[in-house]
Amino acid sequence: MDGDFVLDIEHIMQSIDKAAVMSLFFPTFGKSLVIDTRSTDTQGPMVRIMPMVASPQERIRSLRRLRPGFPRVRGLTVVPWPRYVDSLVTLGVWDRVVQRFAEAGQYELVAKCECVLRDLRMLEKAELSAVVQGENYHTIWAANG
Repeated sequence: MDGDFVLDIEHIMQSIDKAAVMSLFFPTFGKSLVIDTRSTDTQGPMVRIMPMVASPQERIRSLRRLRPGFPRVRGLTVVPWPRYVDSLVTLGVWDRVVQRFAEAGQYELVAKCECVLRDLRMLEKAELSAVVQGENYHTIWAANG
């Protein structure tokens, strides 16, 4: 799964540093990590695992429903992550996300990031287990026997 997918890690790092709203999506298990750094007087930034959507416009609509007191999202950074979840850590991407919240003094989100990472690992493991067990998967061709 981590094989031939080329990712521009430096560009991803720059996006993490600058983007107000970002979605890393995991096609292998159909989830997205949505990071919204915007805040108001009553609501802080958000890090959340959400179902994958069909388009950036759909993600923007889902954020508008989820966070109605916020202004319209002006730009959404979308990053497909076709690799294993742990590669976020080994490539330094996860630390960059956590660092952004730490530098902003959002320590409750730093702790939340650890829970989110654990949940992403569990979701990936469950999907890989389903593949091995054949749950929700069908062979393309059957053996003649």
